[in-house]
Amino acid sequence: MRFDRIWHNARLATLSPGRPGLGLVENGLIAEVGGRIAYVGPAADAPTGSDAPERINCEGRWITPGLIDCHTHLVHGGNRAREFELRLKGATYEEIARAGGGIVSTVTATRAASEDELVASALPRLDALIAEGATTVEIKSGYGLSLEHERKMLVAARKLGRRRKIDVVTTFLGAHALPPEATGDKDDYIERVCREMIPAVAREKLADAVDAFCESIAFSPEQVTRVFEAAHAHGLAVKLHADQLSNLHGAELAAQHGALSADHLEWTDEFGIAAMAAAKTVAVLLPGAFYFLRETRQPPVGLLRKHGVPIAIATDCNPGTSPLTSLLLTMNMGATLFRLTVEECIAGVTREAARALGKLDEIGTLDTGKRCNLAIWNIGSPAELVYRMGFNPLHARVWNGA
Repeated sequence: MRFDRIWHNARLATLSPGRPGLGLVENGLIAEVGGRIAYVGPAADAPTGSDAPERINCEGRWITPGLIDCHTHLVHGGNRAREFELRLKGATYEEIARAGGGIVSTVTATRAASEDELVASALPRLDALIAEGATTVEIKSGYGLSLEHERKMLVAARKLGRRRKIDVVTTFLGAHALPPEATGDKDDYIERVCREMIPAVAREKLADAVDAFCESIAFSPEQVTRVFEAAHAHGLAVKLHADQLSNLHGAELAAQHGALSADHLEWTDEFGIAAMAAAKTVAVLLPGAFYFLRETRQPPVGLLRKHGVPIAIATDCNPGTSPLTSLLLTMNMGATLFRLTVEECIAGVTREAARALGKLDEIGTLDTGKRCNLAIWNIGSPAELVYRMGFNPLHARVWNGA
């Protein structure tokens, strides 16, 4: 049988649901046609006479699906390194915010930046993810907080996907915080999000989903419900920053609206987790933010396992609470801080991350018919991907078969 390209003499971690655990295959082979996987499995079971113009000898290296970062705020203006320094000297978040810092400073910097400047500043962050085998990344807006600047962020995110060989999934996060000009009127601002911003980004096909921040310092469950209803009315999927700092039953709210994912979840209770399980809503855990904020309350991983909720992990790359651009370090943090297993960590940045984006039918596992997105590693066992810190064993990255 004739293929476009064949990778042989490889060990595979397929993450396929049809195989136990990580879906390991020794002496494996992957064949690709037209950017999709045409065969994956033991070399001995490959179609008789398999050949291709290009045959890559992997020399016993491991192949996993290309990595997926399913929660980032990659596009933004400026940084908040100075605030980090002030916090180390004892300044409180409130003191920094009163001095014009916090999210307001990022909103100011993002609004001042041009579209091209946002692309240019985001590229090094994106390149860091690509260098570690990422083939798909989700990018949220949320630092513009007006139609003009939210649109600018989403257009910049789309441009990143054309500048680099990577899939960019965009999420509209207008309900992230209250802009300064709103003068404290959250309901009026949410009305603008629902009546003005969501229809516009949907009409221009700038967003694949809509997110919101449900928290006492952000927006109430009732306000988030209005956002979700507007998103669904315009054919957009939803997801939620939920229960990070308190339990406003965000996980339950996300599940009630059929959210793709509920993210953070440090304060989620068992009722919320049971609702997520019933709705098939993915839990996205963000150990970078947990670490950077020096939080002490861990997400209820045991309850997520008990109820069979899929667990994804992501960098949450953002300037204020998780300036992290490494999925490899994210996996190590997930294991050390949240006690996730090696299997959960690797699945969390492949199969379950794809599920959290609603893309599992296309990416996230090595299965026939899926996009040929691969990461090829110089490792002796998959555990090394989780075990090491500050070390990148990527040998090669394949996106759409090339």
